[in-house]
Amino acid sequence: MKPIKIIVTGASGRMGQTIIKKILINKSLKLIGATEGSKNKFLGSDISALIKSKKTGIIITDKIEPLFAKADAVIDFTIPIATLNYAEMAAKYKIVHVIGTTGFSPSDEKKIGLAAKKATIIKSGNMSMGINILQQVINKTASLFNDTFNIEVLETHHKNKIDAPSGTALMLGDSIANGRNQKLDKLKVISKVGNRKKTKKGKITFNSFRKGNVVGDHKIIFSSKDEVIELSHEALDRGIFATGAIQAALWGINKKAGLFSMIDVLGK
Repeated sequence: MKPIKIIVTGASGRMGQTIIKKILINKSLKLIGATEGSKNKFLGSDISALIKSKKTGIIITDKIEPLFAKADAVIDFTIPIATLNYAEMAAKYKIVHVIGTTGFSPSDEKKIGLAAKKATIIKSGNMSMGINILQQVINKTASLFNDTFNIEVLETHHKNKIDAPSGTALMLGDSIANGRNQKLDKLKVISKVGNRKKTKKGKITFNSFRKGNVVGDHKIIFSSKDEVIELSHEALDRGIFATGAIQAALWGINKKAGLFSMIDVLGK
């Protein structure tokens, strides 16, 4: 079987670099391109400048269409405006698009859904196996509690993370809401970053913190006046997200067009 030809967008970012390193040692994959924005300082450089290795011959570029035209899959951890462009290109060339980008608006989500009519899109707020298992656990847990329990989603990430609550926190919140047969938009209460707001009865309160180099720490707390139940996940290495994204890309090959999640990849 020939190696799957793959592109990494946002190559100079933390996730981009981690994904590139893992692809280069995976015999099932062949890295054929790495992209960045037109003003990125690494543009025109060999990816070795990013990963501190010998030269690979793969030059970081902002010319995406030639790469998409010959790729089988793209792994994308960037920003919403860039991801929408990549989704459109993935649809044009009918390739697999793995999306780890977060912070989409409702209109952005609709555009991704349209692209998924022609491309195989695997999208998740978090690519780790542990988080996706936790997502299912809290969905079931939420269905068992009545409205006397307050719910808090507490998340901490590194100081440079922009979006808050994190995509993972919102993904977990959505699972809680679904477990209660309700919509997250009707239940969520979002505090300012660094400020832990008190929970409200019948609501899901999101509290976000940014500090140091924390990879990702999420806690789901169900509390009443008599007891507290806490479920949590701590990411110790962002390599788990890269591994999950690569697993998703491999899973997506030869799948029909459509919008999928990591739950689909894990076969749950």
